[in-house]
Amino acid sequence: MNTILLGNLIKIRWIAISGQFIAVFFVYYLIQIKIPLYETLIIILLSVFVNFYSYYEERKNKTISNIKAFSFLVFDTLQLGFLLFLTGGIINPFSILILAPVITSASYLPALMTVILSLTSIIIIILLNFYYLPLDLGTEFILPEIYSFGLVTSLIITVIFIAIYAYLFASSSRKISNALSVSKLQILNQKKITEVGSLSAAAAHELGTPLNTIFLIINDLLKEKKLIADKDISKDIALLKSQAERCKEILQKFSKNPLKLKDKFLEKVKLTDLIKINFDKFNKSKKLNLIIESNKDEPEIIFKDEIMYSLGNIIQNAVFYSYSTVTVNLCYYKKNLKIVVSDDGPGFSKDIIDRLGEPYISKNNQGMGLGIFISKNLIENMGGNLKLYNSKVNNAVVEIKFDNSILNI
Repeated sequence: MNTILLGNLIKIRWIAISGQFIAVFFVYYLIQIKIPLYETLIIILLSVFVNFYSYYEERKNKTISNIKAFSFLVFDTLQLGFLLFLTGGIINPFSILILAPVITSASYLPALMTVILSLTSIIIIILLNFYYLPLDLGTEFILPEIYSFGLVTSLIITVIFIAIYAYLFASSSRKISNALSVSKLQILNQKKITEVGSLSAAAAHELGTPLNTIFLIINDLLKEKKLIADKDISKDIALLKSQAERCKEILQKFSKNPLKLKDKFLEKVKLTDLIKINFDKFNKSKKLNLIIESNKDEPEIIFKDEIMYSLGNIIQNAVFYSYSTVTVNLCYYKKNLKIVVSDDGPGFSKDIIDRLGEPYISKNNQGMGLGIFISKNLIENMGGNLKLYNSKVNNAVVEIKFDNSILNI
């Protein structure tokens, strides 16, 4: 489904219809150039009927399929072609308007549909150069053949150029827009996951106290001789204790969830912890070489989903492409922090290294090519900077820089 709103096509067509009516009546009655008035009005009225039909369709659905949008644009192109045939052909000053449907198609529709519409427009331009009803301008008007040829050629070239130009820019814009949507969805999912982890940690923390109280009471009950003497009651107390112990085990599992880092009493974390968590998540048999360069103990930072997700993407790529070892250097300076992630793999390909960070650029055909794009955008939106390059020994390197103020160090 494209992003063309049918209402916009209807509005544009009403503007075109109004302009066509005004132009026809102005030329016929005020300038008094003889044109086939009734035939021209019939062609314009066809657009009116199509617009009423479009309005009926809009009531059912605000957006339309690519096929329907393409059909409407083909109609608009043919309608204008017939009008130009009745009013002087290619020398009609309004012949330039044949570009409008092509631009719309190139901006929103698939390439094949744009090519078909462009070819249709080119054929109409060529036919109008030879077949048209000449305007009666009152005096003999002869258009030099070379000028006529140049006019046709320029319109054809303009149609092709505008179609390619608009399609390339619109296609790039669509890709970035789609990739950003994926980026927002990914970080939203990450936030939901961490919120679940936070709830788990909070539940384990809050339920621990009443559970301990239950254990104290059960242990006291087990010491009561009267209760122990009654086998049924002692059996129930033993069952109650076993179930309480089961609850305790479940809560301990929750408390071991690494996502509890988001809980309010652990808002500040160490980057080394986040790196190890992400490495353990994606690693199966590789080795992590973690190097910390700091004049004092490693500082803590405020936990942010953006950092967690970005590091996760970068470390996942490093683990996937490394042969045996992933190296992470943490360099803490007075004003900034630098994180350098490298691996002993084959490095970035020369074919894509200049385009890394753009959407849908991947080292292989297995992924969507959005991981680095999402990480780069998240880091830059936080005020950081991300660079990708190959080392002197041709290993892939991802370098991240943050101002200490951003991370509240």
